[in-house]
Amino acid sequence: MGVRLLFFGFMLFLVSLPAKPQAIAPKYSNEFMNIGVGARALAMGKAQVSSVKDVTAAYWNPAGLLGIDHQYEFSLMHAEYFAGIAKFDYAAFSTNFQEDNQIAVSLIRFGVDDIPDTRFLYDANGALNYNNIQFFNAADYALILSYARDVSDKVKLGMNAKIIHRNVGKFAAAWGFGLDMGGIFLLDQWRLGLMLRDVTTTFNSWSHNAELVREIYAQTDNVVPLNSLELTLPQAILSATRDFEVSEDFAIQAVLDLNLTFDGQRNTVVSTDIVSIEPRAGLELGYKQIAYLRAGAGNVQRLKDFDDSHYTSFQPSFGLGFLLSERIYVDYALTDIGSISETPYSHVFSVKVKVNPLKSGFRLFKGWEDNQGVQ
Repeated sequence: MGVRLLFFGFMLFLVSLPAKPQAIAPKYSNEFMNIGVGARALAMGKAQVSSVKDVTAAYWNPAGLLGIDHQYEFSLMHAEYFAGIAKFDYAAFSTNFQEDNQIAVSLIRFGVDDIPDTRFLYDANGALNYNNIQFFNAADYALILSYARDVSDKVKLGMNAKIIHRNVGKFAAAWGFGLDMGGIFLLDQWRLGLMLRDVTTTFNSWSHNAELVREIYAQTDNVVPLNSLELTLPQAILSATRDFEVSEDFAIQAVLDLNLTFDGQRNTVVSTDIVSIEPRAGLELGYKQIAYLRAGAGNVQRLKDFDDSHYTSFQPSFGLGFLLSERIYVDYALTDIGSISETPYSHVFSVKVKVNPLKSGFRLFKGWEDNQGVQ
């Protein structure tokens, strides 16, 4: 039943792909949903789809929620980039009901606050009047409702329902809705993952208060914005995870993700009219499940130089994780979140709290052996 459901979702994913996506939807839509959550994930180059098994799985792959071994789990994260101009906040909560089911609620906000509105900087006499400057916020919000079910010892499935809200002060606002589907498959020492993001295409309906900008836009020969429908096209992520026991105290986890987009050619390692593929890789060295050293690489791009030659660039990341008590985890990531920022790297911290361990012998993720990863 579960495999058939995932197969149906995959077929729905394929059907939802337009023949000429660039003519129907912008190449980059709802990009704030691609930043990523959790310092552990950011330190590992965002390679998480088959690895994650904590509350952040609601974002990366809801099937991973079944790896949680406490009745309640919370996570918080705050990050800033572009020299602190933009702020990213994340909060999530997960709990189980019955033996084979897990639910989660996640909130994401990405915003730029206190933007000056200089439309009335000059008064009716043409004189500068700084008292006329007002301020507004431009922010994107996402509410993610997640459900995961343990189909068998080998197959785990999950689904997200996403509600998107975006606003630019009193000038424009949008509401959107979309679905994700994810699965994790256990094969001997390997964990394989599949995440179908925006599987039905996510729709954002924009409404503009054109009267507020009509006069200014007319003076500057800009096109007055109209109400519109913005589409976020589907993506697929394939993933594989393998754990290696180095000694009694040390273990290594290696993760590889392949992010597939279908909105036309991108500057990725593999780029065709049909699909573009971006690899992401992450490593985690764990010591007695209390301290962790992480590294990753992502955002691999094939770029053209000024002399028309091509070169490959990538975004490295590093991080640490610590178990402060039986219930509190703190993770740190050194990563370039805003890759075009003047500040070369960003410091990201996230906190996770586990409450009420599940009874001995009762583990949601049957068949998934404990490993050294902080989850």
